[in-house]
Amino acid sequence: MDMQVTHSWTRVCDVADIPRLGSRVLERDGGNVAIFRSATDKVFALLDHCPHKGGALSQGIVHGETVTCPLHAWNIDLASGTAKAPDEGCARHFPVRVDSDGAVWLDLA
Repeated sequence: MDMQVTHSWTRVCDVADIPRLGSRVLERDGGNVAIFRSATDKVFALLDHCPHKGGALSQGIVHGETVTCPLHAWNIDLASGTAKAPDEGCARHFPVRVDSDGAVWLDLA
């Protein structure tokens, strides 16, 4: 069986609009989205809500491809949203596309 993934892309910003090793927040109904930029300019997007106690991940510290929640120091993998052991849980992840001109697109569906 051939399954097709359909994306509904929304342009949200340019890579340059996101601080390196930082984030910016996209406010929306259903929960804000934190858009992160690594030191190597990789871009990731997670629901701005730690799976532990709901802390704003956008206010955390980005290191490598991980963000540390500012409330209780949980480490969340930016690529998947999964908490790193020994912690357990997952923040919702949103697919990201970056065009060659630096435009950042998210699938918010």
